[in-house]
Amino acid sequence: MSYTNLVYHIVWRTYRSIPTIVAEHERDLYAYIHGYIHAHNGKLYRIGGMPDHIHMLLSIPPNIAVSEFMRGLKFSTNNWLKNSSDFPHFSGWGEGFAAFTYSKEQIPVVKQYIMNQREHHKVTTFAEEYRKFILENGGEINEKYFLND
Repeated sequence: MSYTNLVYHIVWRTYRSIPTIVAEHERDLYAYIHGYIHAHNGKLYRIGGMPDHIHMLLSIPPNIAVSEFMRGLKFSTNNWLKNSSDFPHFSGWGEGFAAFTYSKEQIPVVKQYIMNQREHHKVTTFAEEYRKFILENGGEINEKYFLND
């Protein structure tokens, strides 16, 4: 019998980081994403973001690669958003995403971080935040993800 406990903090942005996620309707988008995660036997711990990017803390089954999951989620939400009159300026998602793993004990801290996005981004840009996450997790910065797609 196998056992896994993989908790991911995944961050991704809108095309060219254009602020197209309308604050008044973001909960509808988050509910859609929650449904997608549930349909793929995942568990959403927290979701939130800003008009130009989304953070989510979740678990997905180990038989689904994170890249496969995100490809499907971005494809599905892209279609949903483009067919919704509530997001009239949405033109797509940016290339790629960032995914970091956390232990069960770190869930409350990451949830709080996601909940405080509005306050956090009063002093930090998305690009600064994204670079910090990558460097703190031992990654290398790929400048192509900071270009305007």
